[in-house]
Amino acid sequence: MPNELEPVERRMSNDTATRIFGGSPLGVLVRLILVSILVGVILSALGLNPLDIFESLRRLIRNIWNMGFDAIRWVWGYFLLGAVIVIPIWLIMRIVNAPRGK
Repeated sequence: MPNELEPVERRMSNDTATRIFGGSPLGVLVRLILVSILVGVILSALGLNPLDIFESLRRLIRNIWNMGFDAIRWVWGYFLLGAVIVIPIWLIMRIVNAPRGK
């Protein structure tokens, strides 16, 4: 009996992985690699490299620490500015990609 159930369990496992990754894990990995390379090329064209990004994050944390509560207002403003674009796009994508009920 366990041998008969094994393909069903394996299929359920593949369905779960597909649902978690948004596609086959290998396909998602390849797309992530390609998009990462594209973003890397764009950032390189802008004169950035990974060490600059880490340095910028370090400066951001240091500035937040040094500025105290003004930093909260500063970060909040950027958050709101970005959220005006990001949240509606995310919501639309979730609605468009939502599984249809039967």
